[in-house]
Amino acid sequence: MRSAPGSGEDPGERPPAREGRRGGLGDRAARLLPGRTRRWLPGLLLLAPSIVAIGLFVYGLIFWNTRVAVSGKHDEVSPYKFDKGRNFVDLWDQPSWPGAVKHALLFTAVFVIGALVLGAFLAFLMDKGIKGEAGFRAIYLFPMAISFIASGVVWRWLMNPAPPERAVGLNQLFDKTGLGALANDWWQNQDWGMAAMALPAIWQMSGYVMALYLAGFRAVPEDLREAARVDGASEWKVYRYVVFPQLRPVTLSALIILGHISLKVFDLIMAIAGKQIITYVPAIATYVEVFDRHDPANGATIATYLLIAVGLLVIPYLVWSVRADRRAGR
Repeated sequence: MRSAPGSGEDPGERPPAREGRRGGLGDRAARLLPGRTRRWLPGLLLLAPSIVAIGLFVYGLIFWNTRVAVSGKHDEVSPYKFDKGRNFVDLWDQPSWPGAVKHALLFTAVFVIGALVLGAFLAFLMDKGIKGEAGFRAIYLFPMAISFIASGVVWRWLMNPAPPERAVGLNQLFDKTGLGALANDWWQNQDWGMAAMALPAIWQMSGYVMALYLAGFRAVPEDLREAARVDGASEWKVYRYVVFPQLRPVTLSALIILGHISLKVFDLIMAIAGKQIITYVPAIATYVEVFDRHDPANGATIATYLLIAVGLLVIPYLVWSVRADRRAGR
């Protein structure tokens, strides 16, 4: 187009576009920051809220709990006076504490072994390609979506220790089906009550272990299995010598997860048995010391013991994982 007369502009020329501000303050700050800082500062700002929250509510509370554990604050009015760690020794003189440790160890052994065995067996069945596999997977995983409190209420009814004439739950089922010899007092048994207490936890977590093992089974190359079959190995030997050795990392991961869950179990036992001495475990002892006996120092000491026990499980696993990654060249 021709320009209007008298405009003084050449029709072939256009005024240069006015350069935008391009971020204003952000650009000026970027020019002031070194190149390396510009690379890591946005990521740091993104992670800063999580870092602050973890530092405050995890490590900060661990520090505060340890401070209370090494103090003489055995009531709500005493000062936080350092007592040289005597609480960690004096705790073993309490009559209920050794029993709580014994109950926790028995619960952990039965729960971890039971969940691993049942989960691996279910995964084996899934790996063989049964009909309706997706439906069975959902059924086995569903208990994990239920809270320990809810499942504890149901299992309290199922494991009711009433005698046959007043039996409910499993004892009534055994009595009606002619299996009355299987009826027992479940979690109220003096010697094996904590083994019965582990049954709801096994039911709830075995589906999760099944999912871990099933993913491990599906990750084993089919060529390895076929090579073993060609060499004359039976199906059982294929799994024993070829498949399961490949699943050691899966087993270790499941062992760590189940172990730390069992050590700090609280809500399941509270829902089934409450604060009874026959099902006393360290997590219940912490609650009793702090809220019933109003002894913050003893409660913090027990919590510190639990932290140490969980650390003994988790830290070696983390070290092993880092070394395995380095060996793999990741």
